[in-house]
Amino acid sequence: MEDLAILEDRLGYKFKNRKHLELALTHSSYANEHNLESNERLEFLGDAVLELAMSKHLYNSIDLDEGILTKTRAKAVCEQALDLYASNISLPEFLILGRGEEITGGRTRPAIIADALEAVLGAVFLDGGFDEALGIVNRLFIPYMDSVLKFKDYKSLLQEKLQSEKRSIRYEIVKDIGPANDKFFEAVVYMDEILMGRGSGKTKKEAQQQAAKNALEKEAK
Repeated sequence: MEDLAILEDRLGYKFKNRKHLELALTHSSYANEHNLESNERLEFLGDAVLELAMSKHLYNSIDLDEGILTKTRAKAVCEQALDLYASNISLPEFLILGRGEEITGGRTRPAIIADALEAVLGAVFLDGGFDEALGIVNRLFIPYMDSVLKFKDYKSLLQEKLQSEKRSIRYEIVKDIGPANDKFFEAVVYMDEILMGRGSGKTKKEAQQQAAKNALEKEAK
């Protein structure tokens, strides 16, 4: 494992109890192999911390209505955005993965990286409080907001298009195969019960995004 002092320097936060940081980096694949706790509970906590921190920033910086704030926040904390923030501090280098996950490319999977970043925020919150976690968001996330807000959220784009046409939309996961550390999902999207698109990915969210993209491409033809 890489020297965690390097990661602390990049975060701009020195842990009082570094065990919190180690836990935040421990993926379930490693935890299962060694009968340890994984970062999943910290991810749950960090998700809430991130949502509050981003909400505070947007409330103070954007004088727009709730709907716009909600959409902006969703983009700012989506998996693709978290992957970008994490790559800027080389977080994947510090992930603690099981052998199978390491071999199959887990260190490059956006879902794993995003979850770990949320867990790190949860760890900072536990170790130093909300203001320290907010400081990390302000230093490491906010400067990249312009790039993040240009990301395409195909599910939102499809939802807006179909709502304007007063049509219903529904997603369904039709395939879920592979072990926990190497999942493959296939999703379909229906418009008024008509199959409109199909997509696949390593997470349910990714599969649904690809299904929405496929539906939009068909609509454009």
